[in-house]
Amino acid sequence: MKEECLICKAPLEYLKEDIEMECELCHKKEKSKTHCVNGHYVCSECHMQGIDSLLGICMGETSKNPVIILNQMMSQPFCHMHGPEHHVMVGMALLTAYRNSGGDIDLEKALVEMNSRGKSVPGGACGAGISTGMFLSIVTGSTPLEKDNFGLSHKMTAKALEAIGEIGGPRCCKRDSYLSILQAVDFVRENLGISMEQPRICCSYSGQNNQCIGNRCPFCKKKKEDCFYLCP
Repeated sequence: MKEECLICKAPLEYLKEDIEMECELCHKKEKSKTHCVNGHYVCSECHMQGIDSLLGICMGETSKNPVIILNQMMSQPFCHMHGPEHHVMVGMALLTAYRNSGGDIDLEKALVEMNSRGKSVPGGACGAGISTGMFLSIVTGSTPLEKDNFGLSHKMTAKALEAIGEIGGPRCCKRDSYLSILQAVDFVRENLGISMEQPRICCSYSGQNNQCIGNRCPFCKKKKEDCFYLCP
């Protein structure tokens, strides 16, 4: 579970500059900074095969807790330890919990839009935080020409990215997703008046992450005896 390349299981390597690569699965050529140490490259579209199944999961979900919904999506076979699928899943989990908590949205339409927007965020871009801004933009119907909602979307993204930045690296898509959702729950309650359930989080992915930061992570099992991080 700790290997990273979908082709040969070798660790990934991050380059300083974009180079043209060919996806090993679909043979599409594009520029990227990431391949495995053996030179294999898999594009984001192939990396996210199966993500369309999330629509059915979310439409059938009744939980008001976005972490419960996110964990269900992260348990699906297509979801890897790291990857651009998290850019979609964070927003989808929030949309679903928001609707179930009384938010007035057309959930199916919102999920389709979130899927489209989230897929456009490239890997390595910390898209979990960006996904919260997309979520807020969708539920408020924001456009680039609006004043208040446009500003709220950017403030939401900023709060999520700040929380991620406070912890620092190296990367962990699970940690960044949880941090982003915690920020979104507070932000939505304060600014939109919708109270999603306050999530409790205990990470179960540390054994799958070569770059796990251990006790420095707020969701580390060893951090508290009850294994829960309580959102303040």
